[in-house]
Amino acid sequence: MADAKVIPFDDDRSRGGGGGSTPRSSRRRGASNRRAGGEPPAVGEVQPLPGVAPVRDDDPVTHEDERPGKQAGDDASGGLEQRIASGLAFLRRRLTGDYEVDDFGYDEELTDQVLMSLLRPLYEKYFRVEVKGIENIPAEGGALIVANHSGTVPMDGLMMQVAVHDEHPAGRHLRLLAADLVFVLPVVNELARKLGHTLACAEDASRLLEQGELVGVMPEGFKGIGKPFSDRYKLQRFGRGGFVSTALRARTPIVPCSIVGAEEIYPMIGNAKTLARLLGLPYFPLTPTFPWLGPLGAVPLPTKWTIQFGEPIPTDGYPPEAAEDPMLMFNLTDQVREQIQHTLYKLLVQRRSVFF
Repeated sequence: MADAKVIPFDDDRSRGGGGGSTPRSSRRRGASNRRAGGEPPAVGEVQPLPGVAPVRDDDPVTHEDERPGKQAGDDASGGLEQRIASGLAFLRRRLTGDYEVDDFGYDEELTDQVLMSLLRPLYEKYFRVEVKGIENIPAEGGALIVANHSGTVPMDGLMMQVAVHDEHPAGRHLRLLAADLVFVLPVVNELARKLGHTLACAEDASRLLEQGELVGVMPEGFKGIGKPFSDRYKLQRFGRGGFVSTALRARTPIVPCSIVGAEEIYPMIGNAKTLARLLGLPYFPLTPTFPWLGPLGAVPLPTKWTIQFGEPIPTDGYPPEAAEDPMLMFNLTDQVREQIQHTLYKLLVQRRSVFF
């Protein structure tokens, strides 16, 4: 929902003054001449105080409500009123059900007004994400963004989503493809749907791309986020190249994305596999702080992140039957993987510190 504009208006108060047949400026000049000649001031004339310069008619007159301090206060008050009114209107729509979600459960208004606002402090203040190559994401139309996956807890996808939304000139939304586990967890399932995430399957990805959406995929899956810290920034298998086949069918470009900084937020030094099987999880991470410090150990380390979007790889030049060519899919998958890996190494060489 776009914020309403506050249109300033000019104050048309008269700036003229004085009456009578003789203008005030003429009377002041005459009084000054008489005083210079030693004559006493005329009766009723206001004599200026010593050390205070007399006011001239050509001096600019400042009205009380035109002073900068007062105008700034008025603007701040108006801005606060605008935010309160916008918030109340938002709550009214939520309570009355007067809002829209798409076929996948995506709630654009809730995402813009609430969920992005909750993620933004992590993005801006905690991880201090630096974004490069945002111009490689098209301003309109579908595109498939393929990124590396890491961090033990999949926060990299959320930060990539904020990066696309906040840094792209068109303010585009990224629709992430998520694993099955996300949609069986209580609360997480509902929030993921509201944020625009959907199941990582070819059918959903194709529908979104054909609708002109940006779709994000992390082909490493649990192999990427659950790998030991000793294998950090080493890409795992990219599956069978299903994302390439989807992009070829939709004839949309593939944009490689490299994320540095997520590997160190939860350094995974061990994996309690037995406990993971009991809980139905793909892995149970052991880090230097978790589970030894309890809930405090679940706080991620404040690493410095860099997200770089590479040059898009076009797919519209291939014939329709190319989506069924296994060799072509293998070659394109390998090209995307190599480009992401090369960019990761380059960013790591440029990085001065994990935290600064």
